Amino acid sequence: MKWNKYTIHTTEDAEDAVIAMLCGLGYDSVEIEDRRPVTPEESGGLFGDVVPEMPEDDGSAAVIFYTEDRADRGAVLESVREALGNLRKTMDIGSGEVTVSTTVEEDWINNWKEHFHSFFVDDILIEPTWEETEPEPGEASMVLHIDPGTAFGTGAHESTKLAIRALRKYLKPGDRVLDIGTGSGILGIIALKSGASRVFGTDIDDNAFPAIAENLEVNAVSESDFVTVLGNIADSPALQEQIGFGCYDIAVANIIAEILAEITPAIPAHLKEGGIYITSGILTDREDVMLEAAGKVGFEVIETERMGEWSSIVFRKGSA
Repeated sequence: MKWNKYTIHTTEDAEDAVIAMLCGLGYDSVEIEDRRPVTPEESGGLFGDVVPEMPEDDGSAAVIFYTEDRADRGAVLESVREALGNLRKTMDIGSGEVTVSTTVEEDWINNWKEHFHSFFVDDILIEPTWEETEPEPGEASMVLHIDPGTAFGTGAHESTKLAIRALRKYLKPGDRVLDIGTGSGILGIIALKSGASRVFGTDIDDNAFPAIAENLEVNAVSESDFVTVLGNIADSPALQEQIGFGCYDIAVANIIAEILAEITPAIPAHLKEGGIYITSGILTDREDVMLEAAGKVGFEVIETERMGEWSSIVFRKGSA
């Protein structure tokens, strides 16, 4: 289906006013494009595969809305330009120019799958659920089928590879694993297929749970072995109680350093003495943030691994 795309060129300060103006005209679904950095608070701590380098924030912005292709462009432009003119009388809206183009509806949720293909992390073959790969005999000790949906975690990102390697290095048969920010469930599933007895996963993103359920099914992993709960371990006593105290051999978290620093004070209470805390998703120039947070609660550094610009730091819980 074709759509008319209207782009209003304005300023970051005027974004809200322009959106309110459009809502008043009946256009209540909009997109915003600006160069303002996204803070951890705005992202909710969610961690995408790659954070792109953005141009310098110059205060400019674009507010975009759509109409069906058969809509009268002239009438739409006239009403929007008139409303912008009235808004300009009360505030600076930048140029206020409106440009129009035609766009075709696309399946944005699934188009990325064209670029996600089977690959190895050491001797683990990670295979998207829509592909079938036949590894050479002896080439793969484990085949993991994964569809992250809109949750984080294909295994392709350096931070996830680092977490996988650390998890397999320190995991012992029968271990209980706490998977914080579980995303697609990839780390928890690998833990179970590597001998863990039970995984408890938490995430603050509702989108994670349909992906986890599907990935458990396609990998023949029982839901009773991988419990998942919505919530933030850093500030939810009810969730902390549900997780359980002093009962995990390993905790793993693949999140940005600033969010790791926030959740780290809550981790020791859930680990056994001598328990392992695997952290990843840390930019190499932010290692100090994680080291400071972990040091404050008595964690001992036992290993640091790096890949590209990403770091994984493994800690051990000392005696009380």
